[in-house]
Amino acid sequence: MEAERPASGADVAPDLPWVTIVWNDPVNLMTYVTYVFTTYFGYSREKAEALMLDVHHKGRAAVSNGTREEMERDVAAMHSYGLWATMQKDD
Repeated sequence: MEAERPASGADVAPDLPWVTIVWNDPVNLMTYVTYVFTTYFGYSREKAEALMLDVHHKGRAAVSNGTREEMERDVAAMHSYGLWATMQKDD
């Protein structure tokens, strides 16, 4: 049995990595967001604070990247911590 191949000229895009984005909200304290990033992702305090400041000042930060399934897990984890998070394909 032969493997199926896309028709010539078909648009074949690589499976780009996905990213988890944490959004700013009026509820969570900056120290808590830093705590979540260090606890869940294992980031150093410096990296967690830098990401938290991006969330606070820019309104969002990409906090992780990987496969779609990994990002679904990370988004669910951020929701369990009470943070507003979404995922999207990385550009």
